Amino acid sequence: MSELIRILVADDHPIVRDGLVAVLATQGDFAVVGEAGSGAEAVRQVAALAPDVLLLDLAMPDGDGAETLRWLQEQGLRARVIVFTAFDTDERILTALRAGAQGYLLKGAPREEIFNAIRTVHAGGSLLTPVVASRLLRHVSGAGAAQASPTAALTPRERQTLELLGHGLQNKEIAARLGVRERTVKFHIAALMRKLHAGNRTEVVARATQGGLLSLAPQEPQER
Repeated sequence: MSELIRILVADDHPIVRDGLVAVLATQGDFAVVGEAGSGAEAVRQVAALAPDVLLLDLAMPDGDGAETLRWLQEQGLRARVIVFTAFDTDERILTALRAGAQGYLLKGAPREEIFNAIRTVHAGGSLLTPVVASRLLRHVSGAGAAQASPTAALTPRERQTLELLGHGLQNKEIAARLGVRERTVKFHIAALMRKLHAGNRTEVVARATQGGLLSLAPQEPQER
């Protein structure tokens, strides 16, 4: 039996929350443990319920999504966060990722995309849908392609690590694939972040895609 993934849904529209809860309930490995209608309430619920994954809207009262992400970090709360929102502007996406989100989905995404994002992020990976990735990459390109694409600087092992990172694998899985220690994987990821001028794993994947080092293809949904 699959490990149960405990999910908190944060959105200020009750109808949206109800719809999400109903969709998530169709998956046997998902359990919605709570709901929140504001940023502050989301932080309280994370502290009280310790969910594995937080589905977080950006536009909420009493603390928008970016503020909520900062509050979670300041309090040391470790739920992995997927932003689930209607906002698709470059600045919104970049702000959320830099604040610590592991994934970014647009409302209206197919349910299989939502399921895949939750499972990928829960497993320790990061995920951007192709639409969101293309918008982020446009922003990265505007910041300077030369800075974002030091292709010749990557070692063969860093390229292998990058490829597996792009498929959403967590450090332990990458280590097993490469036959190295998890500590070595962390070293390679830190080097990738430095060389690609990225603030987190998700930005590494985005910048590598922009530089032609990685192809972001939609993943096939898993059978459940």
